[in-house]
Amino acid sequence: MGERTQERDEEFQHFVTGRWPRLMRTAFLLTGEQHAAEDLVQSTLEQVYVAWRRVGSADEPEAYVRRVMINAHARKHRRRLREFLAPKDDSGLVHEVADTGDRIAQADDRNALLKALAQLPPRQREAVVLRYWEDLTETQTAEAMGCSVGAVKSNAAKGIAKLRAIPGLAETVTYGGRMR
Repeated sequence: MGERTQERDEEFQHFVTGRWPRLMRTAFLLTGEQHAAEDLVQSTLEQVYVAWRRVGSADEPEAYVRRVMINAHARKHRRRLREFLAPKDDSGLVHEVADTGDRIAQADDRNALLKALAQLPPRQREAVVLRYWEDLTETQTAEAMGCSVGAVKSNAAKGIAKLRAIPGLAETVTYGGRMR
C-alpha cells in the first residue's frame, strides 16, 4: 500500500511541476492578483490530490483540474468577495511573467488590457480567458465552465465586444474575435 501511495505522489508531483505555470496564468487572469491566483491554484490542487487516482487516470487530467479551478473561482465569486484584476497601487505585487508566445505578452499595454478584463462580468471573463488565452475550443471551454457551447459563444462575444469598445484596446482585440 505504501508503494502505491508513493507512486501516486510522484505522479501528482510530476503533473503539478509540468502544469504549474499554465495553472498560475489561468488563475491570475481569473483573479487578477498574484496572491489570489496562488491561493486558487493551491486550493484546487488540494482538492485534486485527494482524488488523484481517479483524476490521474482520466483522459485529460488537465481539463479536470481546470474545471475544479473554475468551479472554485465561481464559488468564491458567488460569495461576493471582491476581486481586483488591476489594483490601483500594484507596486507591491510580483507580476506574472508571460510565457513565450503568450498572446497577452504581445499586448502593447498589458496593464490596460488587465484593467479592461477586470471590467468584464465573471462569466464573460472566464469565457474570454479560457477561449482566447488558454486557446481552448468552444466545447472544452463549455466543459470547463459547466455550461453550453452557446453560452460560451455568447459570453465570449459579449466580452470581446466590451473589450473592443474600450478606447485604446481596439488594436489589441482583432475583428476575428481573437486576442493578439
